[in-house]
Amino acid sequence: MTENLRDRDALPPAAPLRTMLDFEVVGGMRAAADRCMNIGACRKSTSGVMCPSYIATRSEEHSTRGRANALVKALSEPDPHAALGDERLHGILDLCLMCKACKSECPMSVDMASLKAETLAHHQQIHGVPLRSRLFASIRLLNRIGSATAPLSNLPGRTGFLRRLMQRALGITAARPLPAFQRTSLLRWFRRHRRSDAPAPMGTVTWLADSFTTFTEPHIGQAAIELLEHCGWRVELAGGGCCGRSSLSKGMLDDAKKKTAALVTSLTAGTEPDSPIVGCEPSCVFMLRDEHAALLPGTAETQAVAARVKQVEELLTDAIDAGRLPLRADSWLAGRRIVLHGHCHQKAEVGTAATLALLRRIPGAQVVEIDAGCCGMAGSFGFEAEHYETSMTIGRDRLLPALAAEPADTIVAATGVSCRQQIFHGAGRTAWHPVELVREALATGNS
Repeated sequence: MTENLRDRDALPPAAPLRTMLDFEVVGGMRAAADRCMNIGACRKSTSGVMCPSYIATRSEEHSTRGRANALVKALSEPDPHAALGDERLHGILDLCLMCKACKSECPMSVDMASLKAETLAHHQQIHGVPLRSRLFASIRLLNRIGSATAPLSNLPGRTGFLRRLMQRALGITAARPLPAFQRTSLLRWFRRHRRSDAPAPMGTVTWLADSFTTFTEPHIGQAAIELLEHCGWRVELAGGGCCGRSSLSKGMLDDAKKKTAALVTSLTAGTEPDSPIVGCEPSCVFMLRDEHAALLPGTAETQAVAARVKQVEELLTDAIDAGRLPLRADSWLAGRRIVLHGHCHQKAEVGTAATLALLRRIPGAQVVEIDAGCCGMAGSFGFEAEHYETSMTIGRDRLLPALAAEPADTIVAATGVSCRQQIFHGAGRTAWHPVELVREALATGNS
């Protein structure tokens, strides 16, 4: 075990490399990868989230440690930019779900999600950007068009021939159901619903209308907005742009920067400066607080927006405790068991304590969190034909068996849209967003 060890002190000086994400706080991109101390916590398989693809393959190169060491080697080459475009390295990083679990569960906080995004950007500069990546990066535009043309836009997703053609041409698996576009998007509903004259003793809160639930699950946003209004908040909708998450995940960092800058400008100029910013999709909400700082480092506007980000669960729990949001003791949820599956980005950034606290305010509900790791969906990852089986293997490792062991009357809650998609596809169960359940328990006089 003492043979063939890499001497950390023998590394050549890192060659200059221009990166689009800011790694300077940790000494540059190579230093960010070289934080790995080879402890091997990423090889665990029975608790936490890290590392989903290692759990699926049991291969060292698919652990955070394996990827970090491969990146250190590439970034130690005389031309690190060319080395980051190497196909072997691309294969090593390919199964990283960018779940960000390593950022919180690795003792050295190796941020493989950011390292993969930067590596993808260099790979694409050399080899070009695949069409599928461009499509996934344009998800907000596609969802907006799909919503505007629903229900016709949903027909291709239900036609076997077209799904097989989509798999052959774009690599989008035909085995997984596509989300259904809703004609009445959250944006359309809000324009009709807007309650500008309603009393708002709590002030204004800004709701981030994310690219996913806005057009495919608008009922979740509706439930949250109605709850916030019952709490005494005036809700303003930030629905004009994408946070950049989809572009970042595909390594299209120039595009992610443009979207980030546009959204930050919109939130800075178009909303009240001190109003909390909340939303229901953790991957988008926490993008404002974490990745925006790496894409637009050092800007006062980005820092100001990040400081306003809160979890909607925090505002609702405070309102329940203060008596501003009374819940019924005799709702259909009383006496029911609720199991929560938290989103990976939520677990990595802040944990699920606020969500659990909110659900436990529902009178009579028995709330537990299932330690089931990553669902395996990871946004576009689970829709990609070559990754579909890996996605399902990860889900079948802990999450899907845990749900199968639950009685039929157990209520499943999940904060992430990808998690709800995987649960429906893999377990045949509908997962509620926690705010929907609280809305169900709202006192009759407020509904």
